[in-house]
Amino acid sequence: MSREPLTKRQRTVYDFIRNWCDVHGYPPTLREIAANIGVRSTNSVYNHLKILERKGYLTREDMKSRTWRPVDAPASSITDVPVVGSIAAGSPILAHQDIQDTISIDRSLVDGQDVFALNVRGDSMVEAGILDGDTIFVKPGHEVRPGSIVVALLGDEATVKYYYPEKGYIRLQPAHPSMAPIYVRRGDKRSFSLIGRVVGVFRKVP
Repeated sequence: MSREPLTKRQRTVYDFIRNWCDVHGYPPTLREIAANIGVRSTNSVYNHLKILERKGYLTREDMKSRTWRPVDAPASSITDVPVVGSIAAGSPILAHQDIQDTISIDRSLVDGQDVFALNVRGDSMVEAGILDGDTIFVKPGHEVRPGSIVVALLGDEATVKYYYPEKGYIRLQPAHPSMAPIYVRRGDKRSFSLIGRVVGVFRKVP
C-alpha cells in the first residue's frame, strides 16, 4: 500500500523516531524529538506527528507521552508514570494534580496498571522497605484489602501506612518500631481520605 510522500522536515522527524525506537525499544517524548531535530516548540513537533499519523507512517498506542511509533515497529512496553507533588481528596482522586516529573518504566513493573508516583518523606515505613527519598507507585482507588500499604490523606498531608479497618475506626500502622499507629474514626471524611494502594517502589542508587 502506497503512502503519501513526506516533506524534508517530516522525513527528519520520522527517521529520528524510527532510529530512537530501534536503539531504545520505546518511542521518544515530544521534548526529546524537539531537542534532537532542533526546534523549540513541542506544538510544532505534535503537528508533524499528526501529519505522519494521517499519512500512515506513525501510530499511537495510547494518550501518554511515549506513544508515537512507526506503524511497523513493535508495540512499546514502556509507560510514563506521573510524579505527583501534591494530592487531595475529591473526585477525581487527584483533584489538584501537581505533576512535577515523569518516570519511564516497563508496564510489567506496575502490572500494566494506571498509576501515579509520589515521593516519600520520612522513615515511618522502613521495615516495609520504603525509605526516605524513595518514590512509590500508587494505584488510585478506595477498594483495598486489610494489611495493604496505602496512601491516605490526613487533613492536608499525605501519609503512607499499612491499612487496617477495625470496628469503629481505621488503624494506619507504621512499619517503624518506635512509631505509634494512627487511629481515624470511620466516616470521618473531613480529616481522612483513602487515596490508593502502593504497588511498587522506585529508588535511585547513589
